[in-house]
Amino acid sequence: MRRIAPFAALALAVVAVPVVVAQNAPALPGTPDKARVAAGTYIADPGHTMVVWEVDHFGFSRYTGLFGDVTGTLVIDPANPAAARVDVMIPVAKVTTASSGLTDHLLRAGKDGGKPDFFGASPADARFVSTSVVVDDDGDEARVTGNLTLNGVTRPVTLDVDFHGAGTNPFNKKATVGFKAEGTIRRSDFGITYGIPMVSDEVELEIHAAFEKQ
Repeated sequence: MRRIAPFAALALAVVAVPVVVAQNAPALPGTPDKARVAAGTYIADPGHTMVVWEVDHFGFSRYTGLFGDVTGTLVIDPANPAAARVDVMIPVAKVTTASSGLTDHLLRAGKDGGKPDFFGASPADARFVSTSVVVDDDGDEARVTGNLTLNGVTRPVTLDVDFHGAGTNPFNKKATVGFKAEGTIRRSDFGITYGIPMVSDEVELEIHAAFEKQ
């Protein structure tokens, strides 16, 4: 029994440490509490907002890239969330992938002055402007429809949006709200047809967005 006691004490200590750490851990500034959303105009936080895209490559793998440095505005009133409006710009020229060769191809000019395979050497920013917001009964999910302009073409797109959190950024003291959105587009709708169907026409989008109140 004397030999077992030290091991029992050690086991209790191991179990207790995570509990103590959890009790002493600071609360996150943002929480999924709708009551913390302040009405007003918000500006996208470009350092913490991104559009992640994914395509199927040859049926062998899913390939992912992203657009960052997103800018734009969100106007929201928690008393009337269906009236929310979002207008954001996505810098296509800053597309990021895991392959420098692929990134170069996405931004390569067309051969002999012809149409580029993807975005071309100096692509215009993409733009999404909401046209309607339908909020669920709980008020933390919504279907946001808007017009996406990409590659010089404008098409309607619908996104499924989840409220992620709200609170005050401890560094700049600004009220901040965050969302996650998902949707699917067909790149052929925007005149980008290179590689279809070996590289899928459907592009899945996952958007993580933070907005700071002005």
